Amino acid sequence: MLQGIRPIRSFLAAARLGSFTRAAQEMHVSQPALTMQIRQLEEALGMRLFDRGHRQVMLTQPGRDLLAPLQKVLADLEAVMNVSHDLKGLRRGSVAVAALPSVAVGPLPTAIRRFTTENPNISLTIHDAVAERIVALVKAEEVDFAIGCRLGPDRDIEVSDFLIDRMCAYMPEGHPLAQCNPLLLRDVVAFPLVLTTRGTSVRQMVERVVEREGLDISLACDASYLSSAVSMVHAGLGISILPESAVNASSCEGVVVRPIHTPGLTRKIGILRKAGRSLSPAAERFIAVLKEISGESLEHFSSAAAKGKRRPI
Repeated sequence: MLQGIRPIRSFLAAARLGSFTRAAQEMHVSQPALTMQIRQLEEALGMRLFDRGHRQVMLTQPGRDLLAPLQKVLADLEAVMNVSHDLKGLRRGSVAVAALPSVAVGPLPTAIRRFTTENPNISLTIHDAVAERIVALVKAEEVDFAIGCRLGPDRDIEVSDFLIDRMCAYMPEGHPLAQCNPLLLRDVVAFPLVLTTRGTSVRQMVERVVEREGLDISLACDASYLSSAVSMVHAGLGISILPESAVNASSCEGVVVRPIHTPGLTRKIGILRKAGRSLSPAAERFIAVLKEISGESLEHFSSAAAKGKRRPI
């Protein structure tokens, strides 16, 4: 089998120049090396392409017949190599990502800005969706990867660790629980709740722990979006149980955010991908940027909390 495209280049150079010596000079190889490459091509095709003379070489009839097809083969192969170099060098390509809403308003926008600034020729498509929809998008390969939660054992999905998000109680300033320490889920459910809609990973987690603890809840209303839930809390409709990352969903002015210390109210956010599928260089780079941004966000959060710039956590 013919290896590489150099034999084709050598053949075309010799055919154009009518000389192995001049072709070797143009190809920057020795004449024996060029002769060997052309011989490899002849062996792969099973026919002689040149008649060799003392001063020049001439194409045989099969060589003339194959000249145009091999020119096209070389052009196609070079186009493939150019595209592959562009993809590897992040000079072209696309990345499609699905993300939980809490991530979509947290580290994701900053990561998008940094990535697109570094790689302006890579197109990004973002789908913000609930956990169940995210898994479906990954399985259908409608996205390269997703940032979400594992809903259960699934051999079609591979998950790598990304970050841990704890659940917090969002309440209006001046609320009786604002100074409660430690704050437990049984304290929170004593008041009307604003929860995310069914099917979201947050709602599933809250309901699972409520059932485990044998608690009853009074649901004030559902909210499809984190920003809506925070606004409802601000309006005094109830307490919401949301991820810590939801502070980025909207202005939390007038809202106290306190962690809930009942076990089981933390969720692991992972990078989800279709099992057995490799990622493009662009997708791999975007994941790296996401991890950089998340690390910076956690460092900034810890620093801010230490300085008392956020409501007590």
